[in-house]
Amino acid sequence: MLENFGVINIWTYVVGVIFITLIPGPNSIFVLTSSAKHGIKEGYKASFGVFLGDATLIFLAFIGVASLVRTSPLFFSIVKYAGAAYLLYLGGRILYTTLIKREGHTVAETPKATKEHTFRKALLLSLTNPKTIIFYVSFFVQFVSPDYPNTAVPFFILGSILEAFSMLYLSVLIFGGATLASMFRQRYGLAKLSNGCIGTLFLAFGLKLALASS
Repeated sequence: MLENFGVINIWTYVVGVIFITLIPGPNSIFVLTSSAKHGIKEGYKASFGVFLGDATLIFLAFIGVASLVRTSPLFFSIVKYAGAAYLLYLGGRILYTTLIKREGHTVAETPKATKEHTFRKALLLSLTNPKTIIFYVSFFVQFVSPDYPNTAVPFFILGSILEAFSMLYLSVLIFGGATLASMFRQRYGLAKLSNGCIGTLFLAFGLKLALASS
């Protein structure tokens, strides 16, 4: 189907992308949380941050940064621990806000994140995951024809397919999160439990990344 553009086994790739996209991760959780707390607009700000971060990592994988990450333990460790620290910071901040703030505080009264705040957090969250760079280079090369002269073309096609599925999935989460927001506004206990679970998940992701072997 796309062999003329250097892409092989496209349907196997599509099936793999679907399953990979559906795996819960800190990016999707952050988008869901932004949407549930602040509405569809903030959810899409977060999703565009994730989109740009993933596109950047795909580009870095293409130009060879992934090879440096895999072959340089020091560089890998720096990026890995930076990502872990940021996840731990997000989780700790959410838990602090949830557990320390006074009980009269509702989700509706929570100050909305600014455009830069939401977008930047999502972008940094996406960029500070070194394993994503490694995944892109190790996954993409399986579907790139070694005989094709310009690898940028198949990389662009594969990356575009992945980003399209990712944005579709994040859109589902955004509208689902916005629907949950109306429930959380009048049920402080439910919102507090939800935020606590989200904060704990971010802490778990951070710990997992920090303790994972290279």
